[in-house]
Amino acid sequence: MTSINTASGTVQYAPLLGTLSVIPWTSDPSNGQRNAPFLLAYSLGDGREGPEAGERAMRTVLEGIGLYPGGDVVDVAQRPSMAITLLVEAGQAVLTMPYLNAQCPVPPEWEADARQAGRIYFLVATRPWAEGRPGQPVSAERLRAFAGDAAVLSTAAHCLLPVSSLRG
Repeated sequence: MTSINTASGTVQYAPLLGTLSVIPWTSDPSNGQRNAPFLLAYSLGDGREGPEAGERAMRTVLEGIGLYPGGDVVDVAQRPSMAITLLVEAGQAVLTMPYLNAQCPVPPEWEADARQAGRIYFLVATRPWAEGRPGQPVSAERLRAFAGDAAVLSTAAHCLLPVSSLRG
């Protein structure tokens, strides 16, 4: 079980996007090795003009920074002009990108996996997840049902995001 955290967006898109949230998770180890951790960003769909307008706004925001929903996985380390950063320090993940800034607590195994892998898998859903309320715990089953849904995955932006820290 993990908790959902609120992100902040810019004034231009905030009324359409509504509440933006992020949630970290790790997958079970495979072949005795830990996997890269994940970070999911999504809207609750509670924007001023409803979930459909929020979905369109999220697509516009993502395309504006070079992440294309439904497209290939982007390795941000290979695209230095892409303004997305992730700082992982002292049990916190701090995500900074145009239109979205978030700080969320991460479990020790997530932080350790992120440091070891040197990157995380960042998924930005264009489809809203109204059930993923900030500050509320979410079960692994509910998270898996949303983040593993083919319709969510095929309309999301996917990228590999390098991990930075204050330690260098």
